[in-house]
Order: sequence, then C-alpha cells, then structure tokens
Amino acid sequence: PVYEVVTVTGDVKGAGTDANVFVTLFGDFGVTPKVHLASSRTAFEKNKTDVFRIKTHNVGPLKKLASWFLDRVVVTDMNRPHLRFYFACNNWLSREEGDNLFVRDLLGSMNPMDVPKERRLDSDKDNFERGSEDKFTIEAPNLGRLKKITIGHNNRGSSAGWFLDKVVIDDMGNKELYEFPVYNWFALDEGDGKIQRDVLVGATQPMGIVYNVQVMTGNVRGAGTNSKIHMVMHGAKGIKNSGKVFLEGGAFERGLIDIFNVEICELMSPLSRVTIGHDNGAVGAGWYCEKVVIYCPFTGIEQTFPCGMWLDEDEGDGLIERELYEMVSLRQKKQMYPWSLWIWTSDVKGAGTDAQVFLQIYGEKGKSDEMKLENNSDSFEQGQVDKFMIEMPDIGRLLKLRIWHEKRHPFAGWHLGKLQVTLLKTLTMEKYSFECGRWLDINEDDNEIVRELPATGYRVTICTGNVSGSGTDATVFLNVIGDLGETGDRLMIMSKNNVNKFEKGNHDEFLIESVSLGQVRRVRVGHDGRGGGCGWYLDKVMVREEGQPESMAIEFPCYWLDRNEDDGQIVRELVPAGDGLRLFDVSYQIAIKTGSVNGASSDSKVFVKLYGEKGDTSKVILAVSDNDLRNYFETGRTDIFTFETSDIGKINRLLIGHTNKGLRAGWFLDSVQISVPVHGKQYMFPSHRWLCKDEADGKVEVELYPSETLDIEQINYEVTVVTGDVRAGGTNAKVFCQIYGYEGKTEVLPLKSRSNSFERDTTDIFKIEAQDVGKIYKIRIYHNGKGIGDGWFLETVDIKRLTMAMVQVEVKKEETSKKDKKKDKKKEEVEIIEELQEVVETFIFPCNRWLARDEEDREIVVELLTEDNEDLEYEIHVFTGTMWGAGTDANVYINIYGETGDTGERHLKKSNNLNKFEKGQEDVFDISAVDLGTLKKLRIRHDNSQASAGWFLDRVEIVDNKDDTYFFPCKRWLAVDEDDRQLARELVPVDEAFMKKGDDDDEDDSEATLGLEQKMSTTYTVRIKTGDKKYGGTDANVFMILYGTKDDTIINLKASKTHKNKFERGMIDVFTVEAVDLGPLKKLRIGHDNNGSAGWFLDWVEIDAPSLGQKLHFPCGRWLDRGEDDGAIVRELFPNPLQTEFYTPVPYEIKIFTSDVFGAGTDADVFIILYGRDAVCTQQKSLCVNKRERRMYFERGAEDMFIVELEDVGDVIEKIRIGHDNRGVNPGWHLDRVEIRRLLRKGKGSETVIFPCERWLAKSEDDGETVRELVPSDIITEKLSRDGSLKVTEVEVEDALEHTYKVSVMTGDVYGAGTDANVFLTIYGDLGDTGERKLSKSETNSNKFERGSVDKFTIEAVDLGQIFKIKIRHDNSMVSPDWYLDQVEVLDIDTEEVFLFLCERWLSKKREDRRIQRYFYVKIPYHITIYTGLERDASTTSRAYVIIIGANHTQTDRLWLDLQDGRKGFEAGSLESFESHGSDVGEIKKVEIIYEVTVVTGDVQNAGTDTQIFMTVFGANGSTEEMLLQKNEDFERGQEDTFNMEIDDVAPLRKMRLRIDGSGSRPDWFLDKRNLTTEEVSVFTYEGWLSRTHGPKRTLICEMAAVVDEEVMVEVTTYIVQVKTSDVAAGTDANVWIIIFGENGDTGTLALKECNKSNKFERKQVDTFRFPEILSMGDLSKVRVWHDNTIAPGWHLEYIDVKDEIMDKTFRFPCDRWLAKNDDDGQIMRELACANNDYLDLNEKTYEICITTGDTAETKENAWIVLEGRKGRSKEFVMENSSKKKRFLGNVDRFEFSSKNLGDIAGICLGHTPKDGKKVKGEVYWHVEEVVVTERELGNYIFKCNSLIPLSPKRDDFITVECTKTIESFASKARSLVPVKYEIIVITGDEKGAGTDANVFITLYGSNGDSGCRQLRQKFRNLFERGQTDRFSVEMLDMGELQKVRVEHDNSGLSPGWLLDRVEVTNTANGVTTIFLCGKWLDSKKADGKISRAIYPKY
Repeated sequence: PVYEVVTVTGDVKGAGTDANVFVTLFGDFGVTPKVHLASSRTAFEKNKTDVFRIKTHNVGPLKKLASWFLDRVVVTDMNRPHLRFYFACNNWLSREEGDNLFVRDLLGSMNPMDVPKERRLDSDKDNFERGSEDKFTIEAPNLGRLKKITIGHNNRGSSAGWFLDKVVIDDMGNKELYEFPVYNWFALDEGDGKIQRDVLVGATQPMGIVYNVQVMTGNVRGAGTNSKIHMVMHGAKGIKNSGKVFLEGGAFERGLIDIFNVEICELMSPLSRVTIGHDNGAVGAGWYCEKVVIYCPFTGIEQTFPCGMWLDEDEGDGLIERELYEMVSLRQKKQMYPWSLWIWTSDVKGAGTDAQVFLQIYGEKGKSDEMKLENNSDSFEQGQVDKFMIEMPDIGRLLKLRIWHEKRHPFAGWHLGKLQVTLLKTLTMEKYSFECGRWLDINEDDNEIVRELPATGYRVTICTGNVSGSGTDATVFLNVIGDLGETGDRLMIMSKNNVNKFEKGNHDEFLIESVSLGQVRRVRVGHDGRGGGCGWYLDKVMVREEGQPESMAIEFPCYWLDRNEDDGQIVRELVPAGDGLRLFDVSYQIAIKTGSVNGASSDSKVFVKLYGEKGDTSKVILAVSDNDLRNYFETGRTDIFTFETSDIGKINRLLIGHTNKGLRAGWFLDSVQISVPVHGKQYMFPSHRWLCKDEADGKVEVELYPSETLDIEQINYEVTVVTGDVRAGGTNAKVFCQIYGYEGKTEVLPLKSRSNSFERDTTDIFKIEAQDVGKIYKIRIYHNGKGIGDGWFLETVDIKRLTMAMVQVEVKKEETSKKDKKKDKKKEEVEIIEELQEVVETFIFPCNRWLARDEEDREIVVELLTEDNEDLEYEIHVFTGTMWGAGTDANVYINIYGETGDTGERHLKKSNNLNKFEKGQEDVFDISAVDLGTLKKLRIRHDNSQASAGWFLDRVEIVDNKDDTYFFPCKRWLAVDEDDRQLARELVPVDEAFMKKGDDDDEDDSEATLGLEQKMSTTYTVRIKTGDKKYGGTDANVFMILYGTKDDTIINLKASKTHKNKFERGMIDVFTVEAVDLGPLKKLRIGHDNNGSAGWFLDWVEIDAPSLGQKLHFPCGRWLDRGEDDGAIVRELFPNPLQTEFYTPVPYEIKIFTSDVFGAGTDADVFIILYGRDAVCTQQKSLCVNKRERRMYFERGAEDMFIVELEDVGDVIEKIRIGHDNRGVNPGWHLDRVEIRRLLRKGKGSETVIFPCERWLAKSEDDGETVRELVPSDIITEKLSRDGSLKVTEVEVEDALEHTYKVSVMTGDVYGAGTDANVFLTIYGDLGDTGERKLSKSETNSNKFERGSVDKFTIEAVDLGQIFKIKIRHDNSMVSPDWYLDQVEVLDIDTEEVFLFLCERWLSKKREDRRIQRYFYVKIPYHITIYTGLERDASTTSRAYVIIIGANHTQTDRLWLDLQDGRKGFEAGSLESFESHGSDVGEIKKVEIIYEVTVVTGDVQNAGTDTQIFMTVFGANGSTEEMLLQKNEDFERGQEDTFNMEIDDVAPLRKMRLRIDGSGSRPDWFLDKRNLTTEEVSVFTYEGWLSRTHGPKRTLICEMAAVVDEEVMVEVTTYIVQVKTSDVAAGTDANVWIIIFGENGDTGTLALKECNKSNKFERKQVDTFRFPEILSMGDLSKVRVWHDNTIAPGWHLEYIDVKDEIMDKTFRFPCDRWLAKNDDDGQIMRELACANNDYLDLNEKTYEICITTGDTAETKENAWIVLEGRKGRSKEFVMENSSKKKRFLGNVDRFEFSSKNLGDIAGICLGHTPKDGKKVKGEVYWHVEEVVVTERELGNYIFKCNSLIPLSPKRDDFITVECTKTIESFASKARSLVPVKYEIIVITGDEKGAGTDANVFITLYGSNGDSGCRQLRQKFRNLFERGQTDRFSVEMLDMGELQKVRVEHDNSGLSPGWLLDRVEVTNTANGVTTIFLCGKWLDSKKADGKISRAIYPKY
C-alpha cells in the first residue's frame, strides 16, 4: 500500500536539515525497509510541513516509527484513510544538540492528543519572576478533555533554574478549567535535576518509569571496552520496546558492575528479552558482557539476563550485538510503591534545620526502611513545604511514622508542623496526615530529636550491675519491641534521676515517647563502644507504660556488653526474665568479604539489615568481629560478625551499606555469606560492586538477594558450668565438651568466651550451636592441661535446650446464664487445656571431682551421666609385634566405639609394665566409660614423639565386665617411615576362628590372610590441592576431621605419597587414610597448627571413598592464614554435589609372586586391570603410589600383598591384564603368578582366584611384551561353617577362552607414507578390548610400515566377541614418523570373521589435522524412524532405503528399510522404526531418501541419444536441485533405463523438468515418458523431441506434469505477462528474463522476447507476452526478473502482472525500483513478491473440519467442537448425526463452519451429546482418532486425539486437545515474502595464490526457495584478494531459514583459482547470521577441480 507521511519541522533556530531523511514503519505484521523521504529541494526547512507518499509493503496497523528538530510525524494509510497515526517527536535529531541522538524511535498513537504541539510561552514582559503569575493565550485544535501537559525550559541564560508552583489552563472553547499542580524545581542543580516534566491533571508526580539497569562486565582478560554501549528492552510478546537507549557514563571495566537509571514512558516489565550491543567505535572495542540485571520499581520485578559472551568482531561468532533472554530462576520480586510525601516546617522563628532528616513508616503489614530525606535544594526552611518521592513496599494501612534528625548541635533544632503522606498507587489518592507541631531540638520542649506520631510514653529503668568495671561512658541506645511495632533505636541521653548515667549500681530512668506497642516482647539495647572503659555490665532493663505502677514493669535481665568480656557483643536483644534466656535468640553469623580490587578497603562503619519471611531486623552496625582482625574491611579480607536477634524466618534479602565516614570510605564489597545454624541454612549473597560515592552509581548501600542456600542443621544449647569453691579450683586451660544423645553426638565443642572463665566458685554460661542429638544421656568434658595451675575442680554442668511439649494453660471461659434473662450476668470460669508449646528442657550432670594430673586418679577427661546410667570398666590388652624396632616411646591414644557411643580419645598411661609398648610385650590398661554395648571398632594412634617412634602393633584385645573378649588384629606399622606411613589405625573385631587359623600354620600366613577381613575399615584416598598463589604453601602441621552421618574421625596428614615436601604452591598431595565406617561424608574440617611459615592457600580437597562408591570434591579456594582473608586457620568444607562421582567398589586382595630367577625383580610401575563378564572391567590401577614403594616391592622371589578397592566386575573374573611402564633401573620383570582374593557375597569367607604367568614382562626377553593377559587356573574357596571351623574347597578352571587375532596393516602408496615410529594398536569388541599392544614383530617384512606394504601381526587375547573399533597410534619417534595408513584388517582365527577398518588418513604432527592417534569403526548402529504423512496417496508399497550424510561429505552406504512381519508397505500416518548398521559419519548433516527413476525412450527413428540429461523434480514441499542422470551407456530407441536418484524429500510430486545440454554426437532425443517410484509411482509423459532440429518446439527443455493413479497433478495453462516500465528515464534495450514461482514450483526461465510492441520496455509502456502450454503454478508467490546489462541497460520497472488463463486470475508483482548497475543499490536482478496475497482480514472465515472416528467406539449421537485460536474462541459448532446422513462410523467426516477470524488455531474442545437431550443410560463413548482443521489462508492444523469422549448432556464435559502439527498454507507462506536486504560477507583464505580475478556468483537456498544466481561485485575495489573480507548487500525476498549456499566463479581472468575460507550471510531484518564454512579451493587445477561448491551451514 501507499502511506502518506507528513513531517513537521520545529520552529527553533537551526532546526532545518539538508541531510537525507529516512523513515522505517513498524506495524503489527512487520517492518518496512528504510525508505528515503525524497522530494523537492526545500524539504525539512525550519517551521515547514512536508508531505510524502511512500509505497512499501503492508505492515498492518502502525506501531512506531524509527527515524533537525523534528516536531511530529503524521502517517496516513492511503488505502484506509481513517487510519491516521500521530508520532510525537518534539526533539532534536542531531549529534550535537539535545541528547545527541540522531535516530529516534517514535511511539505512535491514533489520538492527536498524544502529539503535544510544543509552544513557546513568551510575551513582551519579564516572565517567570519569583512569586509572579504569568498568563498566555494559545491557539490549538480541539483536544477534548486534557489529561496531561509537558512543560520545561531550555536552560539558557544566567540563572536558568526555575521553581514552578502550578499551571492553570482555561479551555475557553469547552469552558473547562484544569489545574496542574507542579510544585517542583526545573533546574539542573536543584531537586531531581530535571528541566522538563510531564504533569497529569491534579497530579503531583512525574510520569516516566525509571528502570534500574545493572550491566556487569566479565572478569576475563580484555573484557572492558570504551565503545558506546546501547540497549533495547523488549516488553512481553515483543509488542513494546524501549527503542535504543545509550548507556552513557558507564566505565565498562573488567569485573565491574555499571548501574544506570533509564527512564521510559512505557511499563514493559516483565521484559521478554534485552538487546545489548555497542558501536564498535573505540580502540579495543571488544567487550565481554557477563550479564544485565534490570529492576522495574513499578512491578517490583528484578530480571537477570545472562550473557557470558564476547561482543567483539574478533572473538567467537563476531557479533557486536546480542539478544539476551532471562534466566527465570533468578527472578526476584521486590514490590515497591511510590508515595509522595509533603512536610510542612512551622512558621516559627528558627524553625528550619540543616540537619539530615530521617523517616520510617509503620503499617499493618510491616514497616518501611529508614529513609533519608534529601534532594538538591535547601530543605526544611522556616514556613516551607518540602516534597519528596519515596518508595516503600506494600505495608498495608499506615499506622505510625517516626521522624528524626541526627544533629545534636544548637542550630540543628527543627519545629515540625505536620506531615502529609499521599499514596499515588495508580493515582488512588489514599491520604494520611500526621500532625506534629513540636520541636525536634536538644534545647527545646523535652530535648528529644525523635518524634513518633501519634505518641504515648514508656518509662524505662536501666540497672547497671555491681561488678567491678561495670559502668560505661559510651552512648547507650535502646529499642523497645512490642506486638504492634517498635520504638526504633533511641539514644538514652537525659536520665530523669542521675546526672552521671550508667555508673556501677545505678538505676537510671528515661522516658520514651512512642506509639502504643501493645504487649512488650523484647528490648534491644547496646552502646557505641566509644571511649576508654566503655565495657558495661548491664544487670537488667525494666519497661512500663507511662502512668502504670512500678509493679507492672516487665523485667529484661542482661549481662556484659563489652568487647573483652563474655562473647564480646555490645548490642543484645533481651527477653523477659525466665529460664534458658540465651536459647530464644537466633545467631546470625555474617561473613563479609571485601574485594581484591585496588582501593577496595573501607574505614567507614558498615551496617546490615536482614529481611525475612517473619519480619526484619533493625539496622545493625557491625562493631565487634568474631575473628578480630583489628582493622576491619581490608582488601581481600573476610570479616565475620555474629548478631543475635529474634527469629525472622527464611532470609529473603539483605541491605548492606556503610556510613561513608572516614578517610577512605569507599568500599568494594565482594560477597556476603550468612549462616543461621539454628535454621540449618547458609545463604550466599554475591555483590561484586563498589559502595562508594565516587564509583559506579555512587550508592553506599545496596540490597542483595541470595544466590544459593545450603543446609546445615543445628540447634541452640545453653551450657552452664559451675566451678567448685575449693582452693586452686579454677583453671586457665582450654575446656572442651562433647554431648551424647540417643540420636547421635555433637562435635567436640570448645567452651570459650572473652571473659576470664572457670574461676573458683563461679558460674559460666555458654551458648552453643550444635547438632540436635535428641535426649542427652552423657557428656564428656575435659581440658588440655595447658597453662599455669591447670588443675580444675568441676562441680556441675547443666545443659538446657528448647523442645516442644504439651503444657497446661488456663483459658477464661465466658458464658451467659440462661435462667436470669432480665439481667445478663456474665460468669467467668477458668478452663485448663493442654497445648503444644516451646519449653526449656534441662539436663543436670553432677561431677564434684578434680580434672588434674596431680589429684585423685590423675585424669583430665571425665564422662558425666544423667542419674540413670552407670560406668563400666574395660580392660585393654595391647600386644606389640616381635620384629626388630617394633616398640615405641611415643604417647598412645585409643578410642573405643560401640553400638551406643564411644569413649572419646583416652591416653594409655598406666600399664602393668613400667616401660610400655616394648617389642613382643603385652600391656594391660583399664578405662572406665559408659556402657558402649557391642564393640564395633577402635581407633589407636600415637603422637610420633620421642626418638624412633615407629611402632608395630600386633593386636589389641578388649575384655568387658561381662567377660566377653574382642579381638582387634592389626599386624601393621604405625610409623612415618614404614608401610603406608600412617600413625593411626582403625581396627575391627574379627571372629576367633580367623585369629586361630594363623596359629596352626607357620606364623607368616596369618598376617597375610587377615588383610581382607580388616578391610571393613575403609580406606580413603585424600587429594589436597594447594593453590597456585604466591606464598600459598605451608610448613605447618595439617590435620583434618572427616564428619560422616554416623561418626567422625581426626587425621593428622603427616606423610604425602606424592611429595616429600608437602603442601607446596600449586601441588597436589595424596594421602591414604583409614577410618572405620563413618557413613556418607557430609563435611570435613581442615586446619593447621600455625607452625613455621604457616600461611596456606587451600584450593580444594578431593576424597575418594570406595566403600561409599563416591569421589567427593570439597572446594575451598581460601587462605588458612592468620594474616589473610578472615584470619581463620581452620575451615569447614562441604562437598559440591555437582562434582560428586559415583561407582560401586569392592575390596580385592591382590598377591603378586615374583619368580625366583636372576634379575626377576623390577622397580617399574606395575599396574593391573580386572575383567569380568560382558566387557565389564576396572580402571587401570597402579599397585604402588610412589618411588619408595616401587623399590620396596616386586623383589626377586618376593610375595607382595596389596588391598585395592576397585569397581565390582561381577562374580567371575574372566581375565586380568597386568603390566608395567618399563621405567627405573632394570625394569624387566619375571612374574610367577597372581592370586586375587575377595570376600564372598553371602556368608563369611573368601574366594581366591589364581592366575599363573611364569613369563617375562620385559623389552629384552621373551617376545618383548611388557603387558600380559592372564586367565585363571584354580579357584580356592574358604567358608566359615556353622560350627565355627573353616572349610576349604579347590576347583580347577576349564580351558580359558584364549583367542588369536591376525592383524594386517596396509600402508598407503603415497610419497612419504612409511614410518619408523613405534606403532600401537588396541582392538575393541563387545566383550572387551585387548589393551594397547605394540606392533613390534611383523611376520611379512623386516622393515615395518613401508610405503605400499602389508604387515601382518599375531595378537593373543581373550575372546573379544564382535569387533567394532580399533585405536591406532604411533609415538612420533625416529627420523620420519609421518605415516599414511590405508587400512587395517583384523581376522579372528577361530571364527574366521574378517573386520575391515578403512583409514586413508595421515597420522602425522604436520599434515591434515595433525593427529597421531585415531579411532576407526567397523559399522555403527543407526536408529531410524520414518513417519509417513497424511496427505492423499502418502503410503507406498515400494522398497525404500536411506543414505546418511555427515560432515565433509562422509556418507553411509544404502541402508535398506525393510519392514518386519511380512507387512507390505508404509501406511499413511504410520510410524516405523528401524535399526541399521552403517559406517560412522560423525555429526549427521542430512538424510536422503531414495526415488527410483525409470526413463522410457520413444520407439521412433533416431530417438536415442548420448547427450547429458538433467532433471529437476517439483513437489508440494519444495523443489530439488538440477541433477545429472548418471547413465552407463546411451539412451537407446525404445528402451527403459532405471536409475536410483537421491532426491530431497519434496513429495507429493507435482511436475518434473528435464533439460539436455545438446552435447555429444547424437544430441537429439525423443522422450516418451518417465516414472518416479517412491511411496507411489508418478508417471511423467512427454512424447516429443528434445532437440534444436527435430520436432515442432525446437527446445532442449521440457516440463511434464505428474500423473498419479491416472490423475494429473498439474494443469496446462497459458500465462500472459504484462510488464510496466516506470515514468522515469527508465527504458532498456537489454534482454530480459523472468521466472514465475508458485505453489507447484517454478516455470523455469522465460525470455521476454515475443511482444505486442516492436520496441520493448520503453518509458511508461506496458508490454504483453504470451506463454502458451505452460504447466500452471497454482497460486503465485513471486517472480524473479533480470536483464543481461547490454545496450542502454538501466531500467526502472514499475510492476509485472501475470494472468493465469485457466484459473482466470491475475497476480500483481509491484517493483518500483531500478534494475541498473549505476542506480539504487546497483542490482540487475530483483525478486518481486505477489501483492494479491494481502491478508484478507475479513470478519468471517471458513473452517473445514475433518474428523476421523476409530473403529472401536462409533456413535450415533451428535458431537460438537469449539476452536480456540490465538485471536479468539469460536462458538460451539454442532455436528449432527441423522438417519439420512450417518456420521462418525469409523471413517472420515467433513464439516464446514463459518466463524469470526480466530488467528492460528492452538487447541480444540470436543464434546459428545445425545441427539434429543435425553438422559444417558450406561456409559457410551465416541472414539476420535484425529481432527484436521483447514483454513485456506493459514493452512492445516492437525490434532492427534486418540481418545474416548463420553456421552454427556452437560456442556462442561469435553476434552481439550492441543495442536500437534501445523502445515502452513501456500498463501500464508507467500504472504511472508517481503523484500529483505542480506549482507553477504565473503572471506578469502590466507594462503599463497588464494585470491581470484574471476567473476564470483552466489545462490542462496532457504526454506522459502532460492535466490537465483547473483554476481558479487563492487565498484572500484579489487575483490577476493588473499586474506581479505568482502562485504556485499543484496536484496531478495525473505528466504526463510537458510539451508545452503552455492558459490561459483566463471574461471575467467589471469589467476582464477580461489581458496574460499567462509561465507557469512546476515538477514538484516531479523539480525540472524548464518555461517557457511568452506575452506576449500575453487580451482580447476587443484584438489577435485571444482569451481562451484555447495556449502552447508555450521550449526
């Protein structure tokens, strides 16, 4: 259509422009191309209106218009003149003026009101003076009711700032008076800094919505940019967008967040997507964008759009603009509402203040944050009103507000008149007014500077304790918290009764004015910690309402508020007096990490506020840290704070900021971590941003949201310890305790505080968070015996915890007595009911004994019991081994574990021998402990003190009171230089029979056989990675505690298996650790003792726990250093669940027997692999972990035992593979045999499998192999029988499955193909693999692998089954290692099967892909599913096969799809699955389905031909490319030739085109007919000559319609083509051609020659051409027209009309463009879309509905259907069933309905109702298989229902079906054809001679067809040179999704050969870029000699 565009240029100096102006229209149906507004010379002059008519395609109702001082644009759709769109601009389009934008998006509207005509308010006098009123008269069109005005100024002149009170407009025509209250500054330096505002009638709020946009630049090298960044925000469904917003003033530096406030007039949140990009305009323009976060205050939605990609032409995909989509899981909702607030300062002398004023508002649903009231102007002056915009969450009805200021100096006093808070929630004027009329001044009234409105009073008494040093001079504050709110923190300044406040023993009284708080629940009290001796011992606080007696006061007890006493807190929340006071508070541990950015540290005070589901905390200044780093918030450090407050539930968000005081106040906050052990939660809050006035957005406080939450479950315990009143009863040692309950035990808990604890006759109270152990039955308490006077007399320990219990409560009951009706007497009765409440449970543990080394029994560990448990004595016998050096003088510790607990670690001190643990000695010890039940394990260790501490422990025996004896065998060293270097062992009890077994035979055996039974104790392999940071290593002693669900164990990491010097920078140390069953590991604690250069950066810990079948990864990435991070040297780590690996392991005991022959031993690294059935095998496992062990084991004649945990290979070990790496001195090894023992799955006992070898594994002996496969010879089983004896059986294994394979290796016959490198081969079968074998001795050639030779090898292995792949490699050694391998053949001697592996590749570091290792496959399975369509005649009975094509043109052979069970063919709508084996093609690119083609040559004289014949097939789903028929001999007269053609699936077929090129000796051919066979046989008949000399047509091309089942698919028609040349100097004499495209394909090239005019294509002329006997294309979609650019070539074409005479329909193709090399865009080929396909948006549409009823449940009743479309829902259509027309009887029924336009059909509702509304008897169903809805304009919608619909008279009984498949109609496809500019980038390769001088052509193929062959040319430029990038812009009709491109050249010029690297095609309309990688020569002399290539996209 034609659009009329009116532009009005503004009346401003310099407003006109001489530039070319372009316009783009955006409508519902699409976007027009950029259209030039071309007209007379004088367009766009100042104050001028210009009218343009532009012709472009229909975009539907206009949405917006994308772009002097442009005032407005009016666009009229000339087809529908009532559609007139107004676009207000009212702005500069200039790089210098205004906001420097020269492209604007204008939002359109049908309402002229929305286009403000800006008027200058100017009269002759001096306007706008202070306090004056100015009147102006304005002429304007009638605007109806006024809604808003825009007013502003241009900021010129010396004092431009202007304070406008209001604007009054009198509409004289409509006699209306409007008032626009403004009351605001228009000034850059006052208020909010705006000089233009939108004002609503009667409103007092600006209109724009400010979006908060945070852009995070990635933390990668070179991530920052100086380019201009822009962004477009898109609303839901893409309807609205923000236009391009330039993000000015951001830094965009690496790792930083830039924050912008973007104001937009539209509410678009939530956004559907964001476009972000840059102009590429600076040096180093590339930018790495991490993410964009956008917050809309109106909806309260914060959305995160991750990017994580480069926007850089040189990185990745080269895009500099990206579409980002939201990560919905990160969406946050934080709804805030805007309020306007008016504050009146009284008109009293001195009423104004300069102090900073704060406000907090309380409502029914919560409270607001504390808000600073500030703006740019001078606020709170005497007699003035101040206005503020504030944002608050929804807090319900407002109840009260608190307002205060901070200044205590004399002139800060302020007299506040009243406050009015107005809520403008979508203009619902909820108004609240609060009267005050009082001073906030320290010298006036009651000297308070805090007011709460409306107010009552509270009297507070603060009692300071009578302890020495209890008073304070610090500033004290107090907050009273009740059911209805709180008072906020009030400073306690004016004591009513004492001048010197808070002295020892004082009771100070204060009055607090506040709103009524209801029942007072808590008091929060604290001080600021300033001044010397600021510590304060607060005894209690008493609170009562003013006017109540003192007896009503509520008492809140307290204790120290002192950094150096108790827990160091100086702020506490107090609860009313009672039991277990410390249990009610929840501890929040906050770890704050400061960033490692230059200048990140802050000297300012930091505060936090937490928001939870149950409430929020007050703002807390973080004053006292737990990890006392003295100087807080230093760069790269982590500070940890604890604050205790009431429970706020799950934390939603956190406010953190600082006070911005101090020298370097700016702070870079990295992250915050909050642990709430009592909730079992740990929250992570990432921040990564500045909180600094001078950085980023200048904010010094920020709200953070948790990114992840971990679980850590704990509860509160209160532990009270009473030290006895005995001389020297106190201790300075460190005290620890551990609590045991029926549900587990806690960790060891240190009892520590900052005060001096455990003094004589004192009570110490500790609050501890620890695991919930259920009912407590014992505790262990001990001290470490350090310090002077460490002896301690402990009297009692009490432990309190909260628990839920039934409590009796009194409830008042009211009832009215019935008898006495005259007087309503109320009787009050009290009823007692039970309800569940939280109560304090107390456990008392009396002790009354010494813990001292010089008193009583000299124990410093004691176990205390509740009254009902008693102690037991355990007698422990420790046997030291008999070998040399077995004894030790170190201290030995033991811990015994039973079913009900453990003894804790006890020092074995008093033995029956004076010198303990000597060689061969038995030591007896007594330990008293609580009854442990049956003993499960023990842990024994020594501390490695004294000289020669190594100890060989033989066994431990334990006798309990019941005289049961437990045997714990060990027989291992506890030494740092023996065995596996561990100092601790965990032992498990074994049966006596196993112990005795060793005593009968010689002593040696027993030790070996017990290894496996003891394997019950688990071995953990621990890998510890020290970070690669400067000074990252440590020399301190590192320890680790593993916590499992059942138990925990402490380990000292003494001896690393990998490095002598442990924990060095960047290294991984491996330790073996033994521990008895801990259960699944949940965490570990790791730390060091801070000895030596102790600081350590721990990267991660990995624990392989085979018994659990888990490998766990514990990330750390932090310092354990007193001087780094948070100063901790112990950390708790938790496993990362995403990195956990699972497997099922089994312990195997492997014994290796080295032969007793000379030189049999080895120091090499020996490895083993176990194989079970069905190719199950273990990982390769090295038996030694380090050099020392390799030297120790595998000596001549030795027997070595290893216990290894490996994957379970099943019950049968079929074979093992054992070998070594041939390293070390004398690596040759003679292996005698291997024995593998494992425990039986059922019953007690074991099974040993013997693998004999008796051969060398040596390079220099035997066959030179160092790897052998061994098969078993015997299996020995030992089983424990019922009577306790061992039964031994031995079985011989029948002959093992030894197999021989012959391998033939063929080296290619290519220059340099041979190799001298060592070649290795691995063969894989479905039963296993051979392992890597070196191909050493060739049986055919002494010099192996020479060019063109075949080498044969024999490989012995276990049966591999079906061989499917091989791996072959060489080691790249010797002089010329490059090897061209042709093929490998593997012959299985036993089955005589041959497996062939084609290679034909180089194995070379220099050639091809530079690989020297490759895998080859025999055949791999493909799973193919064939879905046959539903079109008529879709089925087939012919045989089909597919070919699968991969990258680089690899393809399979034909895979025949043969149906099973004798079925005859592919049914319509059927789904068939096949599995075929074919060669591996890698990534599948496309699949071709095969058609069989038969050509019949006519039986006429000379009919045969030897010419080249080409074929093109057209179908309903597209057309194929032209294909050459590959014939073996000529087409002879009367014969039939059959071909198999691979054709893209375009069925159903419509027609075929055949072309001959007239080459050969017999170029003339008489074609009779063609058959095409796939699903159906399509016959194409021609019966005529294809010849330049024979026949009437003299043509080499013919087209034939398809005939299927004797029905012709395409009719023959005559096309009349009319061509109109424009009225410009536009004619041409060049030759013109045309191709017409339609539903049935295209017509082929038609030359526009024979015409009604002799001189064609002259100016303003219409030329008519007739083309008779052409196959009709059906509805037409486009034409392609071009000329050959010869004589007078420039041609301006207006349109082309094509008339189809059979259809009697004319199709119009408008053009209105040049086809000329020198005009417009220089193209001489155009594609024109058909204009007839305009969407006929009629109100009525006809829908055809086809319903297929199943055979199972037919119906005689009626049915109904409702269509649900994207635009609406149809009414109910009833489909009637009558006796005449029987429907729904197992076939397809058709119905037609008319309905309003529903748009795309998305779903249908189907119902089933009785005919005459009668009742339904029984259950009747109608089985609907499928419904197809057809609408001609849009296409077919297919609904697969396959469901039973019950008969029901109710209208709400129906089923709903979603659309399963849509087939877009041709008309709908044709409508989508709009002209689109494609940018084509061609990159030439960077090799010698890569450039070309030839002419290059390109054809694009897309889902909408192809582009035709286009030449790529540019003026004055040498194209396609080596390494060059050439850009071309080509306009075509939209191609849809691009499928391939064809690039070719004409081989002209001097050096036509061309190396094309790649082609990139960008559709500029939607910004989609498709990349086609080529990397091949187009050169007739190189490679395959092709100069034309089809390239497929890189997906």
